[in-house]
Amino acid sequence: MAEDKRVGPPRAGSERETLRAFLDYQRATLAMKCERLTDDQLRRRSMPPSTLSLLALVRHLAEVERAWFRRVFEDNDAPMVWSDEIDFQAAYDDSASTRAEAFAAWEAEVEHSRRIERAAPSLDLIGRQPRWDEEVSLRMVMVHVLLEYARHNGHADLLREGVDGTVGA
Repeated sequence: MAEDKRVGPPRAGSERETLRAFLDYQRATLAMKCERLTDDQLRRRSMPPSTLSLLALVRHLAEVERAWFRRVFEDNDAPMVWSDEIDFQAAYDDSASTRAEAFAAWEAEVEHSRRIERAAPSLDLIGRQPRWDEEVSLRMVMVHVLLEYARHNGHADLLREGVDGTVGA
């Protein structure tokens, strides 16, 4: 992998600054795990019957960003990125996908999520999670999405090692 250009969280920031920085750090980690790989390498699956690949993770995390920011705080009926229904598994079908397509969708959703977070008056902003039909705070959403990235970046570590032997940050 290239030089580690990720920016770590502040050592003594506010709650919001810290959550924002940790989430961006995890986003940057996913991008770094995919650096310098071809489309075919990004589609390489972990092991049968799993459809898990680095490209599938990028697609899935585009869905996560949309489901937890856009659909909660702006438009409960916004369609998912990769399916007409609420089907998170559809993102894992990367057979016809490319780096350009997947990263364009993911980066667009990340930027949309950042705009929503920056515009919020506080972490106490309340939205409605349509899957649960329950109210959730921006704080809960940021922590949930942060945990989602952390879990999947663990998968990305193993997937990247399987592709070309690269390990570490």
